Amino acid sequence: MIAAWRPFLDPMQLHAYWWAFLFPLALLISVVYKAVRVEHLSQWPRATAVMTVQIIVAMILLGVAAFCLLEYVLPRIAPMAG
Repeated sequence: MIAAWRPFLDPMQLHAYWWAFLFPLALLISVVYKAVRVEHLSQWPRATAVMTVQIIVAMILLGVAAFCLLEYVLPRIAPMAG
């Protein structure tokens, strides 16, 4: 008997490719948010593109900031705490 795939009990092993889902997630969030927020539909495509880029750049900068904090700042202040 072949067991069926159960998405919530047996998730796919895509941990190495998490970054590939950043663009579609940012795009879909931007599409929905800007569909509600823009005053005229002619503004929607540009506003969606701008917000998508803002989300992606912000996530990259947050990743760089977290890396710098963990690799450079915390090791320097850890000996001071002890």
